[in-house]
Amino acid sequence: MIIKKPNDIPSSEITTEDQYLDRRKFLAAAGIATVGIAGSGRLLSAIAPAARQDDKPNTLEEITNYHNYYEFGTDKEDPAANAKSFRTKPWTVKVDGLVKKPADYQLEDLVKPYKLEDRVYRLRCVEAWSMVIPWQGIPLAEMIKRFEPLPSAKYVQFTTLYAPEQMPGERAGILPWPYVEGLRMDEASHPLTLMVTGLYGKTLPNQNGAPLRLITPWKYGFKGIKAITRISFVDKQPRNTWQIANPDEYGFYANVNPEVDHPRWTQASERRIGQFRRIKTLMFNGYADQVASMYAGMDLRKNF
Repeated sequence: MIIKKPNDIPSSEITTEDQYLDRRKFLAAAGIATVGIAGSGRLLSAIAPAARQDDKPNTLEEITNYHNYYEFGTDKEDPAANAKSFRTKPWTVKVDGLVKKPADYQLEDLVKPYKLEDRVYRLRCVEAWSMVIPWQGIPLAEMIKRFEPLPSAKYVQFTTLYAPEQMPGERAGILPWPYVEGLRMDEASHPLTLMVTGLYGKTLPNQNGAPLRLITPWKYGFKGIKAITRISFVDKQPRNTWQIANPDEYGFYANVNPEVDHPRWTQASERRIGQFRRIKTLMFNGYADQVASMYAGMDLRKNF
């Protein structure tokens, strides 16, 4: 079977933003929700919750020009301006730690065995703004199986590229670099967790985390580590970058919880980019039916 990567698809075969939105309207009218017919053919109802009325995907322009990506600057427009010359080829991802198959993988070899899937996910940022983004990627659970983690592996730690000559934000003391994130093993293996390589059916833009980023849609956006160069399987909970920088405001779990405010603003509502009115924030960003069981019995105010 020949697996097409985004770079291999002729422009005539790429779903445009307008075509993508038209297809979503047709499916909604027909009472059908999918994760992208061309990507996986599986029903969205098996993966994600029913769409909200305000879940129309944001435009490509909005998605590619409004970011939190401090490696390229702290203003929302900085990444689009400063990441244009960022080099994503060649790209190596080191897999190490408590696995049977540690290796340094070239990105092409890392993604080659998998068919890319289309997933439309809500992205909720801790600053109380949000987007709806049609990602394209590979379920992290599939990659994890390939690496064969040992029973002692309880967490997965991710590390961003450290390249201050390319990433101007890393030349400043904004955060401790390189950026680090982590997930519990069951979170990393959850069907919603995605290793992203594209959006709107096209190769992931530099400013959105190319060539490889993480998406866990029930968590705040800062968990979506970008430009991943290392995946480590460990037995102790790793401390993520924002937790290290400001532990009173940012925890390890970062589950979207409208009942627990950030110390400086409310989390009960959000501003959807491209819309005027604010909307109510949903528990676990609307994915509670799929993920709440992983946190049964936990104090989500303490484990924030």
